[in-house]
Amino acid sequence: MFKFLGALLTLAVALVLLIVTWPPLFGLQTTMWVAQVTAMRGLLTACCIAALVLLLFIGIIRPLRGFAGGMAIVMFLAALANGGILLYRGFDQTSLPEPTDQSVTVLSWNTLGTAVNPETIAKLALDSNADIVALPEAPRTHGDAVAGAMKAAGKPMGVYTQTFNSGGAISATTVLVSTRLGKYTQAASNGLGDQNTLVVPSVVLYPANGTGPTIIASHAVSPSKPQMHNWRDDLAWLAAQCDAENVIIAGDFNATLDSIAGMGIGPGATLGRCLDAGLATRSAALGTWPTKLPAFLGAPIDHVFATPVWNFTGMTVHSEFDEAGSDHRPITVRMVPATAD
Repeated sequence: MFKFLGALLTLAVALVLLIVTWPPLFGLQTTMWVAQVTAMRGLLTACCIAALVLLLFIGIIRPLRGFAGGMAIVMFLAALANGGILLYRGFDQTSLPEPTDQSVTVLSWNTLGTAVNPETIAKLALDSNADIVALPEAPRTHGDAVAGAMKAAGKPMGVYTQTFNSGGAISATTVLVSTRLGKYTQAASNGLGDQNTLVVPSVVLYPANGTGPTIIASHAVSPSKPQMHNWRDDLAWLAAQCDAENVIIAGDFNATLDSIAGMGIGPGATLGRCLDAGLATRSAALGTWPTKLPAFLGAPIDHVFATPVWNFTGMTVHSEFDEAGSDHRPITVRMVPATAD
């Protein structure tokens, strides 16, 4: 009887680990518990390794040897599979290549409202020569302060903010765009998901003269129990924005590559027609949230996407700002027009 129950438990654990290792196999990548577990794939891998070591010690006890051995094999295979996925996605942290006249640099940082000092944001933006600065959760006053510091350093930026007022709770997303990219017009939003994300706002900018990339600073709601439907709709809306030819989207997606599996259209695409900078530069396994965990254990939920008219040349996940006040790490991405690569 004990052997039967042990075998049944081993099979159940194996099935659960298979689901969270490759959720698209079962079509479960956008269910709440699967999305939340797979987001922490690095931590999941570490837990499987720890369980494997523990089971090897338990296997010393003769009556438990068979059960412990079977479970150890399951943990070994799960750790191997998840570790392989992480290695494929990459932990590359090489510096960005030098900017050129044609390159565009994007900085994305969920600032947790006003938790991060504007001078800190401006310094990173200036040091990385950022042309686009996406700041989910940052109010207009914060964006203006960042832009003021950048202008004083010789890099003028336009500031655009989208604000939602839902049930008395005000949320905002701000994006700064270098004047060297030209003038931009902010799209109107009704906050109903057909023109924006549903719960927390995104900013959509179109080039005023029709030449240049559409720029979107994104913020999808987190996949909590009461928000699952809105989260799925947010991701679908963001994917739809990538149907245009020339689009750059940066921000907090509250989703990993696992959650958006199957949403890409075309070779290498991960979100609509857009490609993911992290995957293209082998940095996609580095977690951007939460800052209390090392990057290799965290969730890569902040992204920069672009359509195939752009080639990514480098990406950095900045762990040096883990004490800056936000629970998200900033990321910087450099890209060049595909014809110039």
